[in-house]
Amino acid sequence: CKILRCNSEYVAATLNLRGADRSAGYCDALRSYSRCTRRTARTCRGDLAYHSAVHGIEDLMIHNNCSKEGPTSPPRPRPPPNHQGLEPLAMCDYEKSFVYKHGQAPSYQHCAAFGDPHIRTFHDDFHTCRVEGSWPLLDNEYLFVQATSSPVAKGSNATVTSKLTIIFKNMKECIDQKVYQAEIDNLPAAFEDGSVNGGERPGGSSLAIRERSAGRHVEIRAEYIGTTIAVRQAGRQLSFSIRAAEEVARAFTEEQDLQLCVTGCPRSQRISRSECCRGPVAAEVARALCKEMLPVEDVYFQSCVFDVVTSGDANFTMAAHGALEDARVFLPNAEKLHIFQ
Repeated sequence: CKILRCNSEYVAATLNLRGADRSAGYCDALRSYSRCTRRTARTCRGDLAYHSAVHGIEDLMIHNNCSKEGPTSPPRPRPPPNHQGLEPLAMCDYEKSFVYKHGQAPSYQHCAAFGDPHIRTFHDDFHTCRVEGSWPLLDNEYLFVQATSSPVAKGSNATVTSKLTIIFKNMKECIDQKVYQAEIDNLPAAFEDGSVNGGERPGGSSLAIRERSAGRHVEIRAEYIGTTIAVRQAGRQLSFSIRAAEEVARAFTEEQDLQLCVTGCPRSQRISRSECCRGPVAAEVARALCKEMLPVEDVYFQSCVFDVVTSGDANFTMAAHGALEDARVFLPNAEKLHIFQ
């Protein structure tokens, strides 16, 4: 809801009204204010500040004898470049502004959740998790990501991610708050409000979503926070991969301590991959299937075997393969690509 922006534009338009033109200027400003509130009506329906603004405008128009039709206030001029020498648009390019401030490129971290789910944390710890229900992968100043898991099969201990919710939090010059939701067999190439970017602010294009493979792979680039996210579906599971600027990944408080991408799974929720292997597919068959997609016997390979054995679904080879491909693209240090446990 953007009602606060409407309020501040009205205040700015009426602040310096003086003399004979004062009354006409007030009416122009009130008509602009009214038009602004109409534009926010859909998103502000349940907002108290919105309803009090609408009633307040009606009262002020009657009090000042303003007609509903007529000229409106001219739009506020765009702010000049800020004192640090960065245009608002450059402020919405994290890499560019980081280099400007620090004289070097930022550091990046990678996290992934796929298959059972298996979590690769920002610190390269690797866990296989039970985590049924909804759990936060990320919860910081800029991003909130929640994964909802359900059992891979009736009576199974193993779970898979069936829903992902990603919230890009409002950031002044750059983007309006945007929410992305994916569920199994519904991987949209747009945010919840139907948009494909960060909105009408100067840096709106610094958040963009695009479909890499219809219904199978979506990529979201958030350049204003130096972050790229990949969401995939393989078989009956969703996977999530992120490359985030280190400064962004660390921007959280003590209260936001439960984040699977930061601390991994709580001990009570961890599953041993070596003890898994009873299921509808024999381990030897699963190993052969996984070997085709993942020739290196690292944790991605181990995870693949675990998932195929416990689910009986050969499509899970694609989940581990997709996660490895994302890691290949996202990991700043290629030597860290494979983890062996």
